[in-house]
Amino acid sequence: MNLRFTTLSIIFTLVFNPIFGQDIRVNSNRLDSTLMQLATFGKNEFGGSDRVAYSDYDVKGRAYVIDLMKKAGLEVSIDFAGNIIGKKAGKNPGLKPIAFGSHIDEVPNGGDYDGPVGSLSAIEVVQSLTENKIITEHPLEVIIFANEEGGVIGSRALVGSLSKEALQVVSNAGITHYEGIKKLGGNPDRIPELKRKPGDLAAFLELHIEQGANLFNEKIDIGVVEGIVAIQWWEFTFKGFANHAGTTPMDLRQDPMLPAAKFILAVNETVRSIPGRQVGTVGKIEAKPGAGNVIPSEVTLNLEIRDLSSEKIWSIYRQLEEKAKTIAKEFNTSVSINHIEVASDPALADPKIRQIIQEKAEMLGLSTLSLPSGAGHDAQEMAKIAPMGMIFIPSKDGISHSPQEFSSKEDIANGANVLLHTILELDKKLQ
Repeated sequence: MNLRFTTLSIIFTLVFNPIFGQDIRVNSNRLDSTLMQLATFGKNEFGGSDRVAYSDYDVKGRAYVIDLMKKAGLEVSIDFAGNIIGKKAGKNPGLKPIAFGSHIDEVPNGGDYDGPVGSLSAIEVVQSLTENKIITEHPLEVIIFANEEGGVIGSRALVGSLSKEALQVVSNAGITHYEGIKKLGGNPDRIPELKRKPGDLAAFLELHIEQGANLFNEKIDIGVVEGIVAIQWWEFTFKGFANHAGTTPMDLRQDPMLPAAKFILAVNETVRSIPGRQVGTVGKIEAKPGAGNVIPSEVTLNLEIRDLSSEKIWSIYRQLEEKAKTIAKEFNTSVSINHIEVASDPALADPKIRQIIQEKAEMLGLSTLSLPSGAGHDAQEMAKIAPMGMIFIPSKDGISHSPQEFSSKEDIANGANVLLHTILELDKKLQ
């Protein structure tokens, strides 16, 4: 009888215990409630969020988040860059932490879901583990990054790539990053002491809304992020000859607006003709002298190309460079090209983490799609020091950075559950 009871107990434990059967889920109602409460900090008359980094709304929102982190059982501190760090001890203090998180600051008149989904889901994951009395082998670290929208300031500080010059740039709050970090409780003079080295973390994960329409349009639950794209910028300046718009015959003009217009069409045609998910954009154009009754002397436009492969980006650029020169000659004009140093390198997601995200989504009965992130994230910086993985959930109609930004309660819970089970699996496999 005792033997039978023991056997039944073991079976019951294996099937129903969260640690073994992994029958654990986040509290979706609580997660939705905390997201809606955070959204009240900075809500404006247009329905958008003005919780830009370093604003009073940001400070109040961070205080709310810190309280949630403490209630979840995290030991909370603010580092020298203003990042909020929440730590939970693991069974094996000799193991490196598994870190995860996002940001809560927004663009001016932004939405309620962008960074907050990943941040509050990270806290909810820890809360769920605590309530289910699950202690991981690895220490856990929840990071709420400072000022992601203003240039991934907090994550750049953590990996040692935030310069003193960058600290003097004026932020969206109207104060410098140096002043803003002090307002958040950091110490910008000691930021160099923060730098973490490769190997200091076992892994880093970030849950985020897609900020695109791929998942929403295809009715897919979870995006398994392949990586965060590289970005390259150039300026193309087409030069002609300024002259009177009324007295200069059409056949005697050296109008640089014409090759500029044709080149913009060539960008679209060239980028679309190549297989893949690369994108090319001309988002800015300036004519000089800029008068309605003067044929321009020169027209400058920017070109941005994004892709996971830097090699592909430069291959596309070289094609466009040749086309620009050919087009300029066609209109008896010239073209000069300047590479703008705002480039970012691609950050590829770790293949093993991608596989785990895929498997855990399938375990939860969720559909998946592998795709790149066309937007930058804190995970891009963290990939410099740790194996990185990102989980996307659908954005309604692909809208982001807007008061119309929306992800459903169910989609958010799905993402949080994939994050939870990915962490549990990494905890077992990263011994």
